[in-house]
Amino acid sequence: MSTFKHPEAQLGRSRPRIEVRRSARRRRTVTAFRERDAIVVLIPKAMSRVDERRFVDDLVRKVLEREAKRAAPRSDPELAERASVLVNQYLAATLREPLMPRSVSWVTNQSQRWGSCTPGSGAIRLSHRLQPLPSWVVDYVLIHELVHLVEPTHSARFWQLVACYPESERAKGFLEGYLVGQDHVPADITDVD
Repeated sequence: MSTFKHPEAQLGRSRPRIEVRRSARRRRTVTAFRERDAIVVLIPKAMSRVDERRFVDDLVRKVLEREAKRAAPRSDPELAERASVLVNQYLAATLREPLMPRSVSWVTNQSQRWGSCTPGSGAIRLSHRLQPLPSWVVDYVLIHELVHLVEPTHSARFWQLVACYPESERAKGFLEGYLVGQDHVPADITDVD
């Protein structure tokens, strides 16, 4: 077994420890995976040092990209921008604490809700079923979820904050009518989430 230290790792940059393991049983394939604080790269024993460096750099890059993709919140830039506009226009003057979601995204796994919010992570998800609806209706659902970042329950304060959006009652009525027209009448038709 040999250990190859990438130059960036030697400089103390935020690159993990890289461990290269040569195997006599491995003939042509190379692979890499995370093992605790290191990225382990498995290569054939007969591979040249030049090929080793090329494969190691490529595989380490792929592992780091895969990890970054998993860690990063999936956000839709247009939804995030719209959330920022709505906060500044309707909520900023009312709230003491800053209100910005960590991520805002469209999802396809919400068939019973129009939107959802996880206050702890700052993630807001809107159902893809909203996409063909008028923008003022989508804005209402987005406002509803944004308010959950500061008021997790549907308390009186929550509804007072949602009411800062002037189209809130109209949008609730639209969503109720839309559901009735689709023959989907949930138990509490007025609830967004």
